[in-house]
Amino acid sequence: MQTNPTYSSLVAVGDSFTEGMSDLLPDGSYRGWADLLAGRMAARTPGFRYANLAVRGKLIGQIVEEQVDVAAAMNADVITLVGGLNDTLRPKCDMGRVRGLLEEAVEKLAPTCRQLVLMRSPGRQGPVLERFRPRMEELFVCVEELAERHGAVVVDLYGAASLSDPRMWDVDRLHLTAEGHRRVAEAVWQRLGYDPEDTEWRTPMPATVPPGWITRRVTDARFARQHLLPWIGRRLTGRSSGDGLPAKRPELLPYEGPAA
Repeated sequence: MQTNPTYSSLVAVGDSFTEGMSDLLPDGSYRGWADLLAGRMAARTPGFRYANLAVRGKLIGQIVEEQVDVAAAMNADVITLVGGLNDTLRPKCDMGRVRGLLEEAVEKLAPTCRQLVLMRSPGRQGPVLERFRPRMEELFVCVEELAERHGAVVVDLYGAASLSDPRMWDVDRLHLTAEGHRRVAEAVWQRLGYDPEDTEWRTPMPATVPPGWITRRVTDARFARQHLLPWIGRRLTGRSSGDGLPAKRPELLPYEGPAA
């Protein structure tokens, strides 16, 4: 891949991971790895344009229906596509359908940009990952095959030990912290061919003394009450955290913001 390429535009497609949850800004909005990446790219290229179509909670079918054609019409230099993981976390998941929809998305997006970026998403250590690991890995095999077939690049976050550390994840155990998003931005930055700004993004955080039994139980109870039970409730009623929410940055406009 070209070293330190010049890209003039970026469109991000996906769900909460790409929207930027839980990298919270003082005004209550989310930043996230895609915004950080856009800031870096804009610092190198005057007039750089950026759109982020991601909406939390979206399944791959919704991403294809609501975001893919819009992104394709923008003819951006770089398009990032991360989707399907929400599907794998559903009790009933048709992986054949997920693979087919992901393939449809790639086939539509790849011809419209200079570089399509796909990802093997990160996974937090714990019982949830172990339960759904087979589905996730099936999804990632599909990602690799599609990338090879369509000239996309794959950012391997799943294989990065640093991002599996529970300390990189917010209290909801589903979304990365600000530091996690920073490391993802660095990973994508390097995969696009830019000189590294952090060569150690894969390096795990230093070990610390784990919390005691009582602290863990209190934390688990708080997590169940504030995050797990509402998540289960949405699944049972067919609702999504993103229902009614607009795209984060729906138009491909000049990026104005601090570079990361």
